[in-house]
Amino acid sequence: MALSTPTAVPAARAPAALRRPPARALVFLAAVALVAQLGLRIWTLVRGDFYWDDLILIARAGSSDGLGYLFENHDGHVMPAAFAVARVLTAVAPLSWPVAAVSLVVGQAVVSLVVGRLLVIVGGVRPTTLAVFVLFLASPMTVPASVWWAAGLNSLPFLAAAAWVAGDAVLACRAAPPVALRTLAIRSAIVAAVGVAFFEKAALIGPIALMVAVLCVRRDRLVGGTQTVRTALARSRALWGALAGVTAVWAVGFVVLAHPAAGDHSLSQTWALVWRGLTRGVLPALLGGPWSWARWNPSPPFGVVSTGLVVASAVVVVGVVIAAIVLRRGAGLVVLATAGYVVVAQALVSWNRSSTGTALELAQTLRYLPDSALVIAVAAALVLSSPSRRAVSPRRAGTVGVAATFAVLMSSVASTVAFTHSWADNPTGAYLRTATSSLAGMRDARMFDQALPLEVLLPVAYPDNQISRVFAGLHDRPTFGDWTDRLLVLDPRGRRTDGAVTRARAFAAGSGTCARPEVTGLTAIPLDGPLIRWRWTVAVGYCATGDGRIEVRIGDSAPVTVPVRSGLHPLYVQARGSGDTVSVRPLTPGLGVHFSAGQVGEVYDPALLG
Repeated sequence: MALSTPTAVPAARAPAALRRPPARALVFLAAVALVAQLGLRIWTLVRGDFYWDDLILIARAGSSDGLGYLFENHDGHVMPAAFAVARVLTAVAPLSWPVAAVSLVVGQAVVSLVVGRLLVIVGGVRPTTLAVFVLFLASPMTVPASVWWAAGLNSLPFLAAAAWVAGDAVLACRAAPPVALRTLAIRSAIVAAVGVAFFEKAALIGPIALMVAVLCVRRDRLVGGTQTVRTALARSRALWGALAGVTAVWAVGFVVLAHPAAGDHSLSQTWALVWRGLTRGVLPALLGGPWSWARWNPSPPFGVVSTGLVVASAVVVVGVVIAAIVLRRGAGLVVLATAGYVVVAQALVSWNRSSTGTALELAQTLRYLPDSALVIAVAAALVLSSPSRRAVSPRRAGTVGVAATFAVLMSSVASTVAFTHSWADNPTGAYLRTATSSLAGMRDARMFDQALPLEVLLPVAYPDNQISRVFAGLHDRPTFGDWTDRLLVLDPRGRRTDGAVTRARAFAAGSGTCARPEVTGLTAIPLDGPLIRWRWTVAVGYCATGDGRIEVRIGDSAPVTVPVRSGLHPLYVQARGSGDTVSVRPLTPGLGVHFSAGQVGEVYDPALLG
């Protein structure tokens, strides 16, 4: 069966001046739109870089042994396939933004092609379908999640899988499907399984496919089709059974691995996030907004939408919905189903983010709306391919349609440009490049671990905010450990600099000398006060009678084995403990060590105080 028109939609003959453009011309225009979309996405990606969760994925990929970490709960997400892709790309090209960006471009291209396929299956090859496709490609609802690597690894496979399975579901419900029903069921189950492996929200693939298929069967009956919804669903039961099986397996795994009921949740905060997402996210985005974006680093950009714009958007959207219901048969149910999906989808996400400390601006980032954009696009294609209730001048309808499409398209491009400028305000890329170069110049050194700057990644991501984990995939880097003979740190810009140790507690020099060292056995060096339990650093100078090893404890900490060299040298040791002594014990027989005065505190960059 050809996919150029929806099933049972008659192709009425029109006057020559009003005939549709040939299918080849429409396909060409769709290809041009797709290339333009990818070009705009590439421009945004060139201006962007790694951000927040990207570094967490990189840290886990570079520092984890085995494959068990693929099934770890990451901020409520279970996404083994996304972790796997991050691991492969980190192994091939660690901390390479161009490589990560290419993966997003490829993912976006796949999504755009598959969504185009779905819209053709639903609405046929016609100008209205092209208009819907163009507006989907440009929609601001799809931008933030497609240029942030971690978000793209979730949402792009989910969107592609949802669009493909929905298309197969529509084909399976037709009286004469072009592909065997068993084939449709098997490949849909495989695609859905891949989708949920990237993002748990892909469990909505089944409901999306069912909604689209039912609405398509209903639309086909309005234009003369004879198949009922019950008959169509019964014929395609193998597909629905396969999707139900995939969803059931996923649900068990998600409950076991993610513990979705855990954490701080609030119904009032959930509603506040949903309302904010609908009024300051979905409504403006339907008209191509928002046109202004703000950013509070290290948070992502969020749309700035005034109350006036919300009201104006609501008026326009309500007007379009009323016109659709008045002019097109069956549009009311399509609108109702679409609105229901958008609300439920936002409620699910908002519940997962409904702790009282969650800022409502999260709902204005639009990163949770790509699937809503897909469902809205399919709904538009359905309505526009439904039979008219009353005669409308084709010339007038075409003129209005072209003008509206162009206006929303230009608005969407302006929003994407504004988002890109905000997205580019990100210190992460410059820090990573400088730090990578600095660490390469320290490949033969030892250094203590330290946290990334606050404007790059906050301590809530610990331990994935530590440089030993984020830069673990690099080949040229220093050895990270709990002792060193030169205290080197990275400053907030990623540059190598000499560090220092604060004075929380101090201790006096030993009673011996380099010629007659005082430490020849287990020795407790008293501090001038007690230490609370913390990770402390000892800074001291020593001279040893020869090369060997000593054991150092800070209070009641675990012992740290440290090599020492003959002669006079500095030493820095880190350990987590509490108490009022630093204990030292030579491990090499006959070794003696004399210690100068020293102090215990935390490592810092002296330049930050200068």
